[in-house]
Amino acid sequence: MSSTEKTVLIKPSLSEAQAVELVGQLYDLKVSSVQPLPSYIDQNFHILVSETKGTGDHSNGYILKVLNTVDSQDADLVEAQTRIMTFLNKKGFPSPTTIPTVDGKIMSLETIDCGQEYKTHMVRLLNYLPGIPLAKIPPGPQILYKAGRTLAQMDKVLEEFQHPTLKSLQRDDYLWSLSNTHLLVKYLYAVEEGSNRQVVEQIIQQFKEKILPNLSRFRKSINHGDFSHSNILVKPVHSSADHSNPTLPHQELEISGILDFSDMSYGYCVYDVAISIMYMMLESNNPISVGGHVLAGFESVTPLLPEERDAVFLLVLCRFSQSLVMARYNILLYPENEEYLLTTGRTGWKRLHQLWGLGKEAVEKVWFETANSYCT
Repeated sequence: MSSTEKTVLIKPSLSEAQAVELVGQLYDLKVSSVQPLPSYIDQNFHILVSETKGTGDHSNGYILKVLNTVDSQDADLVEAQTRIMTFLNKKGFPSPTTIPTVDGKIMSLETIDCGQEYKTHMVRLLNYLPGIPLAKIPPGPQILYKAGRTLAQMDKVLEEFQHPTLKSLQRDDYLWSLSNTHLLVKYLYAVEEGSNRQVVEQIIQQFKEKILPNLSRFRKSINHGDFSHSNILVKPVHSSADHSNPTLPHQELEISGILDFSDMSYGYCVYDVAISIMYMMLESNNPISVGGHVLAGFESVTPLLPEERDAVFLLVLCRFSQSLVMARYNILLYPENEEYLLTTGRTGWKRLHQLWGLGKEAVEKVWFETANSYCT
């Protein structure tokens, strides 16, 4: 969401009937089942159809993704994100691919009746990926390492991506970029007075003093921007009856899906690893150790520079601050979506205070000793 969009309601509000109509109109598919899915600022539906077109197995159905009104205005950005998904899929990553419309388009800008007014939303149909969100499983060291390694491999492969729309990823005013952590001050009023707000204020000040002046020392890259436990699907490595439940402890897992490329932007490679560490901590039974496993996986592909490593702790705190503050702000706009928006907040404030209380030196000791243990 653009930092200039403060009070305008931009989230789509399609009914299930409208979703069915769109799928029929744009893709000539007969819908047999439609199920709304949770989403932050867009709208998603799981679509099953009675007939499929073309080749490939689509028995799991499709995802109809309707973008918010702000992102829908930037066709180049949406196209870049969509083409990156296809590019990564061809490179062997389990990213979604788009289903073309009846006239061969990878996306379609639609004017939709939203009750009191008509709004314009970009619409895409994606293949549905199997697996269970990592958010539903306390992540163990093995899958954390794989997540970090996969993230670094993805960032590295994206160095090869070329397309005329690529410049649209230069999102200088994008609120969710870690480079814009200082812009959170505009939204702090949504957080009650007290220790939560005080900690975030101190983190923002540290960001302005320690990160913002030193961005030129970090290596640039294309960021996924939200490589989180909610956007990673997993499944058991072994698919026999005895090893079919990915929620069982000590189960070896593999990544079966990488979702949600809407936060992609030009940034710095250290951003992606910090963002991932933050979200992986939320459901972990041993949250402080998470960073070490993710770092070990990431650095097995892309070792961080000393100045990048030194910034990870504060950048993790910055992402906690972004996620927690913006959730409180968006609840004011979309109270009906409160349950989903509070997903991070259920454990996030506790994790943030835990990191803040322990301090950089103590947390880094755990992280770096854990990461180094993979080298011995």
